[in-house]
Order: sequence, then C-alpha cells, then structure tokens
Amino acid sequence: MTEQEMIKGCIQKDASCQRMLFNTYAGKMMTVCLRYACDHAEAEDILQEAFIRVFTYIAQYKNEGSFEGWIRRIVVTTALKVINKRKIRFNELNDVVEGSAHTESYALTNLSEEELLKMINALPDGYRLVFNLNAIEGYSHEEIAKMLNIQPGTSRSQLVKARRMLQDQIKLFQKIAV
Repeated sequence: MTEQEMIKGCIQKDASCQRMLFNTYAGKMMTVCLRYACDHAEAEDILQEAFIRVFTYIAQYKNEGSFEGWIRRIVVTTALKVINKRKIRFNELNDVVEGSAHTESYALTNLSEEELLKMINALPDGYRLVFNLNAIEGYSHEEIAKMLNIQPGTSRSQLVKARRMLQDQIKLFQKIAV
C-alpha cells in the first residue's frame, strides 16, 4: 500500500490503514519523543497523544512537503505541550557567551548513537529542549522563542550552554575511553 493510499484510508477512518500508518512511523517518532521526555513512559504518552492528533487532523495534510515531516511537527508540538505543563524555567542571561572550545573529532567517532543520546538526555531540561529544537529539528532561535515563550537570546544562550555541557561530557568520555 502506498503512502497516499494509507493517508486516504486514515481519512476514511479505516482501522487497518491507521494501524499500518502507526506501525510505519511510530519507531521514528518514538525516537523524537524520547529526546523530549523525562522517561520512556512519558515518551510513550507523547507518542500516543501525537498519533491521536495525526489521525484527528490527517484530512488537513495538503501533500506539501514530506508526510513524515508533517507527523514529526505534530509530535514535536505535542511534546512541547507536555513539557510546558512541567513549567521548565529558562535562565535569562545578560552576559556574552564566547565561542566554544574545539572537541577532538576522534572522540565523536568513538561515541555510539545511544551514548550520545544519553548525554543529550542528561542535559538540564531547558538546555535539552533548545538543543533538540535547534540542532536536531532545525528550528531557528526566533521560532524556538515563539514556541517556548522566551526571548531569542535565551534560546541562543541555552544552546551554547548545552553544547558546552555536551563537549565536557564528550571530553570526559574520551578520557575514560583512552
């Protein structure tokens, strides 16, 4: 079954098409949920809520851009709504943040994807959220500011701090691995 046939079936509320669509995209979207959630249970809740929204609004998909990208946007938006309920606090910074130190490239090659994900998930909530939205999802600081109701400068400073913290963790990993 093609993606278009699956979408058409979901619009018609065909349970087999909905199951197929879920099975096709749930794994990738669970990875997105895990980046934003506190734990696996919360990620599952976000995924479930997101797919409820996907099935509710699938008729609004306009076949512009990738369907997976459309689903990902819904997942991220759903994750942000859950996170907003947690009342994450962002530290406003007035100081100028200088460029970050260079991390040896071979340290990165020794990291598995799972280890890097653990490091990202260990970041404080505000750092992790901005890092995920900017570095992974590709949102601009202005877009992040609107989504999180913060200043663009706060987004920038949270990203710099997140990168520094990750670099420190990678350097520590490098020392342990050597």
